[in-house]
Amino acid sequence: MKFVWFNLQPWPHLPENFRQDYRSVWVDIPSHLFDPELAHEVYNTYLDQLEFADELGYDGIGCNEHHQNGYGLMPSPNIIAAALSRRTSNAAICVIGNSIVGYNPPTRVAEEFAMIDCISGGRLVAGFPVGTPMDTNFCLGQIPALTRDKYAESHELIIRAWTEPEPFAFDGRYTQLRHVNIWPRPVQQPRPPVFIPGGGSIETWDFCLDHDYNYSYLSFSGYKAGKSLLDGFWDRLAERGDRDDNPYRASFAQIIAVADTDEEAERLYAEHILYFFNNCLHVFPGFAEPPGYRTLKTLKAGKLSQLRKESIELFQKLTWKDLVESGAVIAGSPDTVAERMEDLARELRVGTVFCLMHTGNMPDWKTRYSTQLFAEKVMPRLKTIWSDYDPSEWWCSPMEQRRTNDAASVDAARRPVGPSDIEGVL
Repeated sequence: MKFVWFNLQPWPHLPENFRQDYRSVWVDIPSHLFDPELAHEVYNTYLDQLEFADELGYDGIGCNEHHQNGYGLMPSPNIIAAALSRRTSNAAICVIGNSIVGYNPPTRVAEEFAMIDCISGGRLVAGFPVGTPMDTNFCLGQIPALTRDKYAESHELIIRAWTEPEPFAFDGRYTQLRHVNIWPRPVQQPRPPVFIPGGGSIETWDFCLDHDYNYSYLSFSGYKAGKSLLDGFWDRLAERGDRDDNPYRASFAQIIAVADTDEEAERLYAEHILYFFNNCLHVFPGFAEPPGYRTLKTLKAGKLSQLRKESIELFQKLTWKDLVESGAVIAGSPDTVAERMEDLARELRVGTVFCLMHTGNMPDWKTRYSTQLFAEKVMPRLKTIWSDYDPSEWWCSPMEQRRTNDAASVDAARRPVGPSDIEGVL
């Protein structure tokens, strides 16, 4: 299995009665609740945690894109990824991802992702989400009914920019470019691996299968509620009959909290995870489902409606016990977490898990404690679950000879140049 240490980077300083006093954490959250001086510490702490995960041996470290919200402070995940590319050595840089309909022109995504791939030495995993309606439609102003059509055109342009070796003209409905000729180009050829985050639209299944992309289901209802969507993906693959059922075709995001015992996990993490569910997921319903965002095919399938019903029922209760028993949170001792993570992997048939180890307003020391316990006492027990399958088509291929962030390399890069160095060159 592959494990990606993923940080949403939420704002941890929302007022105590935020849910009661404000209608939404997204789109129209008052900007006076944001403190730039506090953000200096918040951003650097989150970057430190991602670098810590690289040191501990997580397969990947992840970030994503959101706008005008307290749920995730990354309007530009590429800035976070660029910093991580310089400060880490081994983990895949998983940008899941750029909301490509919001870039004008979309070649910006092709260029910036190529830069990250070059800086990191081929460690990029590229994500192309349609984007939440809060971001794409309300913050970025895209028309809901045209979003998917524009997404398809943007995707075509980015892939052609990566893979066609000569300049070409692009005459699309939304973008017209006389010269498409990106510099730089990605290290990984013909393209970096692509993950498509899904929030329930069933068209995404065929899109991933058509292009051999990873289907990444992102949900905070947990793996038990999410099983119907993953079952639908695998059922669709079987119906088509033109692709194998390699588990690395799919991934899942899961909130995880590890402690010495189940009791300690509740004592350490409950308040912070409840902060996340009560505040960071407090979205005004009018922002979540604008008319035209969902296709008729998805609405008729009914799977999303059932999942939403289960989520509403769960969020109305919102106790630690309910979150753990529903699978929304996997928490407890290393033995408990390993057992439930294996259940998740086999039930959903996923080869990659996005591990949400930091949640809500969790302090740094608790995040690191859980992160290290998972790396040392849980991951080794799960690594070989899918050992009969090859993950390479859905994972990055780094250069063998690349710059690393080990102590010797850092010291050499920072050592002042003296007369002896100049004389040696001359």
